[in-house]
Amino acid sequence: MSSEQPIVAVLGRGVVPAGEPLIRADDRGVLRGDGLFETMHVRAGRPWLVDEHLARLTRSAAALELELPRTDELRDLLDTACAGWPDGTEGRVRLVCTRGPEGGTGPTVYATLSAVPAASRQARRDGIRVATLPLGVAADARTGRPWLLGGLKTLSYGLSEAARRWAAANGVDDVLWSSTDGYALEGPGANLVWLTGEELCTVPAETGILPGVTADWLLRNVGELGWTAAHRLVTPAELHSADGVWFTSSVRGLAEVRELDGVPLPASPHTAVLADLLGFPVPPR
Repeated sequence: MSSEQPIVAVLGRGVVPAGEPLIRADDRGVLRGDGLFETMHVRAGRPWLVDEHLARLTRSAAALELELPRTDELRDLLDTACAGWPDGTEGRVRLVCTRGPEGGTGPTVYATLSAVPAASRQARRDGIRVATLPLGVAADARTGRPWLLGGLKTLSYGLSEAARRWAAANGVDDVLWSSTDGYALEGPGANLVWLTGEELCTVPAETGILPGVTADWLLRNVGELGWTAAHRLVTPAELHSADGVWFTSSVRGLAEVRELDGVPLPASPHTAVLADLLGFPVPPR
């Protein structure tokens, strides 16, 4: 099986031709972004942290009152998509669950699998340039307001895509959203992680950020390096004096922030050990 060809598996149907239509024109995932997804890193032919991703999907579905298939059916779908994927090739498997067509005929559920993009591997190797952008909400604005969809990985990605277009047009690789009260939050598709002394930190989920599966795993296991973990608020200015700043995500893994708002950040001597802990391969220069 060639890792260059996309693989598509549909719940109840198995693997289908990549070009075969899957979504009805009136599917609410298409019309309204009404649905959820999870993206997982595929290593040694298997999705990594699948339990954690499915648990997050289940929590999000409960918040949206979105019907999901049984967890074992979702696992079988992922297994079907990944069957035969080369062990030595990194993959990116995306599980998509929409509310389905109008009229209430049930959810649309499928998985797609492809090779990890070259840009993700390059970000691990070279780091990224980041600019802060205001999200327009206070750090506590989404707490207790479920209609703001804080902490949910939905298909409503218009805001994230707009931020990425802004980044590309302004000569940076990614964006760090900030709150109206001056705190750093998250990227459009990544969590913020930083090191202060021997304390590895990330932003509290109470701010409405998406609780990152990769960031959570990293903080739960950072004791292996003799460090402690913390969830706390930070300002972009404070990040300039940190002992390392990174974006983490399921496919990119660990990307060191090498420039923030046009100011270079010194290369952290800790990037290699964190990348090794996570087990994401870093391409040679």
